[in-house]
Amino acid sequence: MGLREEIHEQPQVAARILSEQRENIERIAVEIKRKDIAYVFLAARGTSDNAGRYAKYLWGAYNQIPLAMATPSLFSIYQQPPRLKNSLVVSISQSGKSPDIVSVMAEAKRQGQPTLTITNMPDSPLAEYADWTIDVCAGEEKAVAATKSYTSSLMAAAMLSCALSGDEERWEKLSMVPFWLEQVLTKEDQLAYMAQRYRYMEACVVLGRGFQYATAYEWALKMKEMCYVIADPYSSADFQHGPIALVEHGFPVMALANKGEVLGDMLGLMDLLRREHHVELFTISDDNDALRLANSALALPAGIPEWISPIVSIVPAQLFTYHLTRVKGFDTESPRSLSKVTETF
Repeated sequence: MGLREEIHEQPQVAARILSEQRENIERIAVEIKRKDIAYVFLAARGTSDNAGRYAKYLWGAYNQIPLAMATPSLFSIYQQPPRLKNSLVVSISQSGKSPDIVSVMAEAKRQGQPTLTITNMPDSPLAEYADWTIDVCAGEEKAVAATKSYTSSLMAAAMLSCALSGDEERWEKLSMVPFWLEQVLTKEDQLAYMAQRYRYMEACVVLGRGFQYATAYEWALKMKEMCYVIADPYSSADFQHGPIALVEHGFPVMALANKGEVLGDMLGLMDLLRREHHVELFTISDDNDALRLANSALALPAGIPEWISPIVSIVPAQLFTYHLTRVKGFDTESPRSLSKVTETF
């Protein structure tokens, strides 16, 4: 199975984790609520780090749990870990093997803090230090670029949020994810055609705010590792504090602009970039005004709640990057200098 097939497998993976892990996640939520948890301390690297960014917004907004991102080098290299009192220590890792992430979990256990791992390898070294494990149910992922393990990690974070809140309406919305993923996958030909326009792109920025901040980071990472484009992710707010000086006529800007609380801010910036800077704007959105502002646009299905949108919107970004990689003549299966499991210390 290659990268394209793994991208197309994501509706089935989303349905599988919903079916196979809901009972486990609801049990974990009950146990977590019994603990004196003041905040989540989350350790991850790479794509999993971007899943952590999503969890930071989601658990903060819907569960009122602040989330701090770990600095694994303090544990593995400096061996001067912070105090983790009253925290739930969470790790996200596709492989469950990265030694620096394992060192965070080991220290959490030493300090007597509850631990949770979200992984595609429930028998991994990381899971050995976890009180609770959520299997993301992605199955074997052979392609170096993570796709289905990323969206299933987002699903795991969203399911835990629903379980902690006890909101059945949110569960019902989440059950629609496989259907929405099927819908966006039907637009592959459109994305393949649009990728040709960006054949010679060497640098770009990727904009997303709020829940889509994580998607901006993940899309940028995919373009860096697969088609070797220098892609910098920013929130629409941070971008205006200096980086906007980068852009000039024709500079490519990728924007994620879903309906929700931050749409107005995104629309204002997109309009400014088109009107005054004449950028090349590629937009993924479910909003007609955002789509009209773009040079290239991919319309998302209607009705996706803002908190779920990152699970769906990354999939067209994955497909676009896959086809851009092919258009540029690079290998989609074996990006240079990369291996499937990166064991950092």
